[in-house]
Amino acid sequence: MSARIIDGNALSAAVRADLAERAAKLVARGITPSLAVILVGEDPASAVYVRNKVAACEKAGMRSLKFVYAPDVNPAEVFAKIAELNADASVHGILVQLPLPKHFDADAVLEAIAADKDVDGFHAENVGALAQGNPRFIPCTPYGVMKMLESSGTPTKGAEAVIVGRSNIVGKPMALLLLGAGCTVTVCHSQTRDLAFHTRRADILVAAVGRPKMITGDMIKPGATVIDVGINRLPPEQGGKLCGDVDFDSAKEVAGAITPVPGGVGPMTITMLLANTLEAAERSLT
Repeated sequence: MSARIIDGNALSAAVRADLAERAAKLVARGITPSLAVILVGEDPASAVYVRNKVAACEKAGMRSLKFVYAPDVNPAEVFAKIAELNADASVHGILVQLPLPKHFDADAVLEAIAADKDVDGFHAENVGALAQGNPRFIPCTPYGVMKMLESSGTPTKGAEAVIVGRSNIVGKPMALLLLGAGCTVTVCHSQTRDLAFHTRRADILVAAVGRPKMITGDMIKPGATVIDVGINRLPPEQGGKLCGDVDFDSAKEVAGAITPVPGGVGPMTITMLLANTLEAAERSLT
């Protein structure tokens, strides 16, 4: 048995084509969907993420604004820019790239973004709306995962779903979304006593813990759908390649469907950021 591959690149391309059509309709009405991205510091990975987000925006026919600050910038300067962008009706989405330098209060920065422009879905007001089952913005990675489950035909009603990882960015919102889709949800984490006991029960297994190849084939229920959110780089002595939290080679022999790394969840994260920005622009018409 070899699992069916859930191709994030192909799904992303299809979704982005639809987003580009919707964006063009807005532009024809005089509204260009606009995303402002703030980058503080010189973290190489963050710089790559921001560059990819800006490029994806422009390719989809949306406007992108990028504001880059030195790592030692006074936080007041960044807060002032956020306030300016909040007040700018031509800007529909605001994103502050994480992580921030240590002298920043990241929670305060995220709360400073207007809730109706928080296209990452991290503002407390948006988190609460998601918990109540009436989300304004869905955090981008879990949003992408739900699209992948839908596109792969994975049944959710009554399914046992296990999430490995409890972060505010992926694990917790993922649990809420799967609950809303009718799953029975278990969230595992570093204090879970017998991880394999839980993962072997999962019809849907989402790995989002940031540990390379942590989930092996013998921890997976035969026929399960396995979503690998992790992205890790192996050390040079192990080839230095990118890999996920799932040991793909052993897992694909057990799972029914699986996402690869790279080319799985990653492309969908930026795609759903574009979707949130477009939805914010569409709401501005009402």
